[in-house]
Amino acid sequence: MHDPIRWGILGAAKIARTELAPAIHAARGATLSALATTRPDAATPFAALSPDLRVHADYDALLNDPEIDAVYIPLPNHLHVDWSLRAAAAGKHVLCEKPIALEAAQIDQLIAARDASGRLLAEAFMITHHPQWALVRDLLAEGVIGALEHVEGCFTYNNTDPANIRNRADLGGGGLRDIGVYPCVTTRFATGAEPERLRADLRLEGGVDVFARVWADFPGFTMSFYCGMRQQRRQSMLFHGAEGWIELSAPFNGRVYGDTRVEWCGRDGVAHIRRFNDIDQYARMIEAFGAAVRGDAAFNCSLEFSRGNQVMIDAIFAAAATETGTASSAD
Repeated sequence: MHDPIRWGILGAAKIARTELAPAIHAARGATLSALATTRPDAATPFAALSPDLRVHADYDALLNDPEIDAVYIPLPNHLHVDWSLRAAAAGKHVLCEKPIALEAAQIDQLIAARDASGRLLAEAFMITHHPQWALVRDLLAEGVIGALEHVEGCFTYNNTDPANIRNRADLGGGGLRDIGVYPCVTTRFATGAEPERLRADLRLEGGVDVFARVWADFPGFTMSFYCGMRQQRRQSMLFHGAEGWIELSAPFNGRVYGDTRVEWCGRDGVAHIRRFNDIDQYARMIEAFGAAVRGDAAFNCSLEFSRGNQVMIDAIFAAAATETGTASSAD
């Protein structure tokens, strides 16, 4: 019987309050032990989950807490690399909210810090721990829909608040970094393939991309998706093969977005549906992280895998800035 992983959270961000703190509380082999925040009142909902919660007034104090094994970092995007490095140097295991970095080269620093410290550093892509994506990966590998021909995706929400970090270029905001990463990471995770060529069209406001259309060529199949921060919320992913298709109704925010199901029709000509409405993908991620820390299993979202996703995002920005793509500004 292992002792539980003792978690600390750097900052009282909304995702920490609504998703990760409850996930740590619900996960097997994990306990929420500390929170660092400069706003004492922000600790109240966290303390409701963990009455013995220690509240630190600054982030360094939490990193110096000897009773913390692992930290979750939900800070604004531009702070992810710095505080991940600091946490690893302090001897903590690190789970950082996506995007863990703003460009692929920064992840090389994290890989070096992981290897030097002997601690686990990883990006919090919860979808890689959701069984619906393991199912999609298996269906594709088994050739249920024949040769994969095309992948189609979308992810949108409507956020016009200029003060929100997603709408602030100085904080590493933008739709691609916030939600465009998901069609990219799920396609790569499900297929095991990497894009060979990209085109992109971005619409910018205030220096951040508020709408993006992306076209990608992978070995043997094509992909396209759009993501945006100025539309009614919607998400979907479709994998279309020569002999069938697979569609996900809530590919990224399972259970929260709505009915979470994988539908497919393959070579047998029969329509199949499997639902996953009782899955807490965040709690599963915390449990998987704990298993990796204990050496019981490898974490399925390594920094090398995350680096591949950041390479794709970097290439999308680059493609939009060349004559093969366009970036229009509404400034």
